[in-house]
Amino acid sequence: MTPGPFATPITPAELDWQADTPVALAYDDPYFSREDGAAESRHVFLDGNALGRRFAALPAGAQFVIAETGFGTGLNLLCAMDQFLARAPADSTLHFISIEKHPLRPADLRRAHSHWPQFAPLTEELAQVYPPLAPGLHRRWLCGGRIALTLIFADVQEALAHLHARVDAWFLDGFAPARNPDMWQPTLFRTMVRLSAPGASFATFTAAGFVRRGLAAEGFAVQRVPGFGRKREMLVGTAAGDWRPAQPTTGRAAIIGAGLAGATCARALAERGWQVTVFDPEGIAQGASGNLAGVVYTTPSPHATAQNRFYQSSYLNALHWLQRYTFPATDNDGALSGVRQYPPDGRQQARQTGALHSGLWPTDQLQACPDHDGLLLPGGGYIRPPAWCTHLLEHPRITLVKRRVIDMGEHHNGWYLTLDAGAPHVADITVLANAAAARELCGLDWLPLKQIRGQVTYCRATDASRRWSQAICHSGYLTPALDDLHCVGATFDLHRHDLQPEAADNERNLAELAAQVPDQWAELGGAEVRVVGERVGLRCQSIDFLPLAGEVPDARAVPHAVRPGLYMSIAHGSRGITGTPLCAELIAALVNDEPLPVDSALRGALAPARFILRQRKKQPEWTP
Repeated sequence: MTPGPFATPITPAELDWQADTPVALAYDDPYFSREDGAAESRHVFLDGNALGRRFAALPAGAQFVIAETGFGTGLNLLCAMDQFLARAPADSTLHFISIEKHPLRPADLRRAHSHWPQFAPLTEELAQVYPPLAPGLHRRWLCGGRIALTLIFADVQEALAHLHARVDAWFLDGFAPARNPDMWQPTLFRTMVRLSAPGASFATFTAAGFVRRGLAAEGFAVQRVPGFGRKREMLVGTAAGDWRPAQPTTGRAAIIGAGLAGATCARALAERGWQVTVFDPEGIAQGASGNLAGVVYTTPSPHATAQNRFYQSSYLNALHWLQRYTFPATDNDGALSGVRQYPPDGRQQARQTGALHSGLWPTDQLQACPDHDGLLLPGGGYIRPPAWCTHLLEHPRITLVKRRVIDMGEHHNGWYLTLDAGAPHVADITVLANAAAARELCGLDWLPLKQIRGQVTYCRATDASRRWSQAICHSGYLTPALDDLHCVGATFDLHRHDLQPEAADNERNLAELAAQVPDQWAELGGAEVRVVGERVGLRCQSIDFLPLAGEVPDARAVPHAVRPGLYMSIAHGSRGITGTPLCAELIAALVNDEPLPVDSALRGALAPARFILRQRKKQPEWTP
């Protein structure tokens, strides 16, 4: 099994605290000036990139992208956030991308932040959303959605090679070139050219000759200017071209489907200023997203394949979405109280043990169960999916229309949607979030989808079962009670596509429960368990088990051509709760030409075009 990028476990920074100044033991270098770290950051990086003036001159609705080559304590981010919030238009957005090979542990981050009480509200919010120390990209939203932080835990060369962004200003930070030569390589300067907007600026504390020559060789205009404090000189400069701020367009978006995929896409676009209309004839979460309870979980693996990296990234991103939107707000909608995973067989037990010791999962996110052979996901839980969808769709720029889209076509740089009743609808962009129905609606015969029938069984709670607080995943799953009912499920049937409940499927669910978790089966009543209902749904899944998220390709044109303004988020299988938020972030970023929340390898693994190119045998994976 060949690992892809971001397969190296993260080694946290080891610090020597010298008079409350953190010094990196590996580099024998402090993280910030002992004289005045915040003043140094403002002088070198903010003033060196003329950010105060540029923030103030941004037009309404603009976005500004900063990329940084060493996150460290986050001091540069704090200074940039502070100035952006003070000077930029209230509806503008700052994207701050930062790479860190050896991130600080949360406790060390908080201790470092105690240096700057003037940033207390910002440091507290940053501490709340600081990602787990897992390799790869982590998108986090701060300050009411005005600031998007993309933290990349990886080697800087690997991170930049797989980054998609249009950078307006570079913070070339990290430790001094003499102490950290692996970062200051010609590949860094070459990659900067690829990622820079015309006229992008850079600033760095160093004035080393090879850095100046390396940047100049790649076409940057480089200047020496006075450094901070005792440092005589530093470097600033610009890329070729005239810089203009990026101003994403907004307009009318149509979302087809009001389940988890549609609700997350609708919210992601509405947060960016789009007027969103969601079409679903049955209303909110009436398809596969409509079960009483669903589990917020993932299946950890010791192998960093694209599939497993998506499972990890999407799970951690889903936890951030639930945190950002304060869901579940009450016990009636579930709880993020942890998920236990019990291996149903020896193969799965070996996989779980491997994941636990792989180094790819930090211990605050993955632990051994204290009283069972299995894993504990402390951050996971169970929620009511229809309530989560309703919560996401409660936004002033989102309208739900209970109509079926029966046909659609391109129309004046947009899309013309024919409904089953009433006037047609015209949108600038359309997102297909209607599972397998997307294939028939848009004539996407090449989509290799399968529908999997699943029946979940609802069982009445008992005095003993009402004390349960954590969901359990085995070969099926079991949730704590909602509405005094437990969800036991679910069957897995590839051959039937009807929605008629079957008593035999309830018996299968309960037999699986008795075999896998006999203690819980007994507390639920054992042979006397009270089945009070069931629900059947059709999960949509792709043949490689990853969802399809991104631009819809035109199968009749050249391989990489896409159908303008048409996107999809489908085939989430049984992982819709965890997979859909990251796919929604990806689609919204593509629509708005933002830095992407996933690396290029993962984007290719999710792209719908991957199946067309595999069929044509052009290449094994799609490369954007």
